[in-house]
Amino acid sequence: MTGRERTRSRSSSTPRGGARLGILLSGRGSNFLALHAAVERGALPARIALVLSNVPEAPGLARARELGLPTAAVPSRGAVSREAHEAEVGSALEAAGVEWICLAGYMRLLSPGFVRRWPRRIVNVHPSLLPAFPGLDAQGQALAHGVKVSGCTVHLVDERLDSGPIVAQEAVPVEDGDDRDRLAARILAAEHRLYPRALARLLTERWEVRGRRLAFAGPAGGAAGPGEPHEGG
Repeated sequence: MTGRERTRSRSSSTPRGGARLGILLSGRGSNFLALHAAVERGALPARIALVLSNVPEAPGLARARELGLPTAAVPSRGAVSREAHEAEVGSALEAAGVEWICLAGYMRLLSPGFVRRWPRRIVNVHPSLLPAFPGLDAQGQALAHGVKVSGCTVHLVDERLDSGPIVAQEAVPVEDGDDRDRLAARILAAEHRLYPRALARLLTERWEVRGRRLAFAGPAGGAAGPGEPHEGG
């Protein structure tokens, strides 16, 4: 399918309560499917309000349609400008009533202006233990550096590349004889476990950001309410 496309439908099993999520993806969307599975089994108190891709033929977008989820395609190829493309993406998310944005293999670096539209409301999962190995091919970077432990990180998105406050991490040992594909497969399995759990904590627990550190807290101590970001001093 080419051109701009948007479909709106709802799975009969999609919960009606919870935070409204917008999923951005560019490829197969395996982390999107992990989030969707967590919603379906009641482990993630949210509903997927929109699955959007900058690649109209992305397998993840096709899978979202099969699941009866609302979808949109906003092609980045051929866009007049980055600003124009992001404006269209933002409009689609706002029209769907999206409250939180989850990046699931979205191969576009979001502009500072876009991030400011959803402050502390954009979440990403990265296949390394940040701040080590940001950017592309994190698994290859880990192997090239000879590290013994890699893993994945769920973090809030800020205005720089893979540098936002860390929500959660899971370590994955680097085994003798690993190549990029073997290591990537084990890290991806960890991402599928970690991403829904970390997002559920953001949506249900009290937390705040102090400097670069995101901390979860109980009712005391002046932290924000569940799902409400707070900038500490």
